[in-house]
Amino acid sequence: MLVLILGLILFLGIHSVSIVAEPLRNRAVAVSELGWKLFYAAVSLLGLWLIISGYAAARLDPYLIYVSPRWTRHLAALLLLPVFVFALAPYFPGRIKRTLGHPQLVAVKLWALSHLLVNGTLADLVLFGSFLAWAVIDRISMKRRQPRPVPGVPESWVNDVILIILGLALYVVTVLWAHQWLIGVAPFA
Repeated sequence: MLVLILGLILFLGIHSVSIVAEPLRNRAVAVSELGWKLFYAAVSLLGLWLIISGYAAARLDPYLIYVSPRWTRHLAALLLLPVFVFALAPYFPGRIKRTLGHPQLVAVKLWALSHLLVNGTLADLVLFGSFLAWAVIDRISMKRRQPRPVPGVPESWVNDVILIILGLALYVVTVLWAHQWLIGVAPFA
């Protein structure tokens, strides 16, 4: 569990620099944007690796907190439907991005909440609860921060169509194959 927590501290910590220390982040970018991006990527990847390793180890000896009713699996599947669409929306701006404002944070919240609905071990609460709390805090902090440009294609209604097709295709691939391959759990088994 300590490895999982350390990974979350690194991963969510580096992703929180703009929340708690935006001037520090801006100074680092001013010194070397490439250097900041490389540092950010290295810390993120190390944190992600520790999260994956720690979560995998915690699953071997789970500490059960709650058992969800069977119907929550259907609710979780429904909540996860738009996650890939929303996660990709900043790069394909259109009505979806404009309406949600920060679609990736909405995607993280839906992803985390849906997993909390169906997974009741301590490791699940730590992992998904941390991401949910981080996304809520980050969204609140966006109200006082200057938005940074996100590279992507020009805004168009066509992007919404592309997003829906691409997002739903990724959802189907994840549900039918990738989740089992990556995580070892078949969502609809």
